Amino acid sequence: MSPTRRASAHPSRVRPLRVRHSPLAPAVLAAAAIAGVAACQAPMSVFTGGGDGGRRISALAWFLVIAAAVVYVAVMALFLVAMSRHRDRDPAAVDLSEPGTGFIVWGGGVMPAIVLTVVFVVGLAAMGRFPASASPNAPHFTVTGHQWWWQVDYDDPAGPGRFTTANELHVPVGETVRIRLVSADVIHSFWVPGLQGKIDLIPGDTNEIRIHAEKPGTYRGQCAEFCGMQHANMAFTVVADSPARYAAWIAAQQAPAKEPVDSMTALGRELVTGGPCALCHTLRGTNARGQVAPDLTHVGSRLTIAAGTLPNNLGTMEAWVANAQSIKPGAKMPTITQFSGVELRAIAQYLESVK
Repeated sequence: MSPTRRASAHPSRVRPLRVRHSPLAPAVLAAAAIAGVAACQAPMSVFTGGGDGGRRISALAWFLVIAAAVVYVAVMALFLVAMSRHRDRDPAAVDLSEPGTGFIVWGGGVMPAIVLTVVFVVGLAAMGRFPASASPNAPHFTVTGHQWWWQVDYDDPAGPGRFTTANELHVPVGETVRIRLVSADVIHSFWVPGLQGKIDLIPGDTNEIRIHAEKPGTYRGQCAEFCGMQHANMAFTVVADSPARYAAWIAAQQAPAKEPVDSMTALGRELVTGGPCALCHTLRGTNARGQVAPDLTHVGSRLTIAAGTLPNNLGTMEAWVANAQSIKPGAKMPTITQFSGVELRAIAQYLESVK
């Protein structure tokens, strides 16, 4: 039954103004999105590490910063010395063949070559000591980069089956996990500096990266290769769980979508599974089986929505469903204008309930 016909079957229900009739709605939604960005993102820094890979990246970053500072101070000191010498000398009397001009060769050629060689060797040593292997029974999954979100397919040998989620990776603490990386469209780059270096996702090719988290925590990741209009809003979150919490999370994610618990969430489920959302999204256990957008089976349990653009709560969910283009222009999520305010709230309430 379409939303229009359903409304006629319930004449007593008051229908608020539709979102498309409000010219201020996009601006209000965008402002809400911007206000929530800082709250929904975990810290992302190359100077902190939650595992061996992250610590090596941190050590390399500090080495580069200190080396750059030393070179800068040395160059500025030599510059000041050069400016202070022979200030009364006639510029026409300068003879580049006189003794001492060999410093140009050393300062302009030899020393940069030495510095860059040291940086190369140190960087190569750091990259060569990342986790090189994982046990055959270690968790492994595939991450697919889309414009502009991340699809995560879990195939845990210890679990009973596969499942798909989006924009959020859960890994067990103390175990090396294998991640296969593929792209569905253009070149992306998978980068979570707190745990590992970056690696590209190349169309038609498959790369692999290994992550080893040594302590529980939340780590922010980011696409590090320009991939189009919303490249900056293509983030993801890695959650390192204790083994017990990871096992519980896996079990919860493998279950079908939660059943509605009241009339409002029941209406939301009916609208999601019987409306345009089902053409693109999947909710396991329902007839929503779209394959071109993020799996929404347990979307309410995720920390963010829209690939790290918004914190995940009832208000931001409703804003995203109502007018995604005002928040993330160019995203594949179209603007939905057929739902009333009550229907939008019911959809958001249902999606927030599927945890």
